Amino acid sequence: MGGDRRWLSLSASVQAAGLEEDVRAWRSANERRVVGELADLLSIPNVADDVAAIERNADRLDGMLAARGFKVKRLSAGPGTPPSLFGELRTPGAKRTIVFYAHFDGQPVDQPGWISAPFTPELRAGPLGGKQSKIDWTAGTGPLDPEARLYARSASDDKGPIVAMLAALDALKASGRKPSVNLTVFLEGEEEQGSPNLAKILRAHKDLLKADVWIFADGPVHQSRRMQLVYGVRGVTGLELTVYGPRRPLHSGHYGNWAPNPAVSAARLVADLRDEEGRILVPSFYDDVRPLTAAEKAALAALPDVESALAQELALGRTEGGERLMDSVMRPALNVRGVSAGGVGEAAANAVPTRAQVSIDFRLVPGQTPEGVRRRIEAHLKAQGWFVTDQEPDAAVLAAHPRVVKAEWSAGYAATRTALDLPAARAVSKVVSAAVGEPVLEVPMLGGSLPVSIFTDTLGAPAIIVPMVNHDNNQHGVNENLRLQNLWDGIEVYAALFGTLDW
Repeated sequence: MGGDRRWLSLSASVQAAGLEEDVRAWRSANERRVVGELADLLSIPNVADDVAAIERNADRLDGMLAARGFKVKRLSAGPGTPPSLFGELRTPGAKRTIVFYAHFDGQPVDQPGWISAPFTPELRAGPLGGKQSKIDWTAGTGPLDPEARLYARSASDDKGPIVAMLAALDALKASGRKPSVNLTVFLEGEEEQGSPNLAKILRAHKDLLKADVWIFADGPVHQSRRMQLVYGVRGVTGLELTVYGPRRPLHSGHYGNWAPNPAVSAARLVADLRDEEGRILVPSFYDDVRPLTAAEKAALAALPDVESALAQELALGRTEGGERLMDSVMRPALNVRGVSAGGVGEAAANAVPTRAQVSIDFRLVPGQTPEGVRRRIEAHLKAQGWFVTDQEPDAAVLAAHPRVVKAEWSAGYAATRTALDLPAARAVSKVVSAAVGEPVLEVPMLGGSLPVSIFTDTLGAPAIIVPMVNHDNNQHGVNENLRLQNLWDGIEVYAALFGTLDW
């Protein structure tokens, strides 16, 4: 972190109270213990659809919370569903209650290319994708390389922030301080499955989860490595499309140009949905989009330029839309996440395939709902001459319609944006800016999706995302990692929030 601190003149700032120095000193003396606790948690497999594994993670986290004085309660939607954890740590005399949110389930790990087992955490020095050396954090004493990275599934998404929060509380206690707020934690066990039972859990425990503000610890810091506050997230819904050709593969010489090719039909279907600049072509698709406020536009304009460096890093010869990255995030998106038809390379055959499949995710912005997106997309497909069904069509259906598409939707959730000028938002911004020593970057909405709208709609409290992990963490992919300096920064920022937040 660091930076010029002379601009700060806050009588109750973190630095004036001596908290920052105390927390940093504690962290410096306990780096290897913190990494060890995180590594132990990361060694427990947590693929989201393995309920038994999620239970084992909940057991470990229950003990970790209880050791810090939390009163812990396990919440679920019923037998056979993944548990979430509620923990409460009350401070006598505190007038505000905040909820710290993170999730402890993770994405699958069967992608090729892991350089170490995904549930065997390894600390390594060296650049991403380059020559690296393994570090044994259990050996020796003294500080660890802050540029080293801990590799494992969920190191950054989202177990790292959980351990940073607990370490922040340890540092507060070691300094003789108590939190300035009543602190509640909600650790979700099914976020990576789309949170199918979350609304039910929240509705059943509304009184238990009352708070002045929710602090979400998911997501990365800015690509410039500066700390950012995020006031909203895009919503999401998924769509699996299947387009049909002949009932059996046909010789492309004998039947090509006569039997419709589903791969070509699928390509045209996608081209009718969006153009090369990312604009969605469905009529009235943007009608429900809530415009940005003047404050949100100003916050976007103040963000540093990262586009040129990112384009070079990612070897992009062009970008879509002719706009800055964060400006593009403020509008809806249609992403084609996969296409499958026939075979390629050694698996290719000179045949007309029987079907083509297209997998799509929609990123929604405030004003849109998954239900509204579904209505507009299906109406558009029908207007383009498609017979739309959610069932596998039989021969009679295929023969009766010239163009058949099966559309299977995932539930998804809506987007949300918290107003930047709310008292709680200003208070969080003030504390985090003091902790990092410079005005924190403020982002109206994250490009990724979290089920934040389920919380805000059900519980009525504002939500602010305070991310801490590095932007190049490879979350959801191979070699997910957490840069140690981001872990150290997270401990300091969370300690400041827990120890000084007030308004």
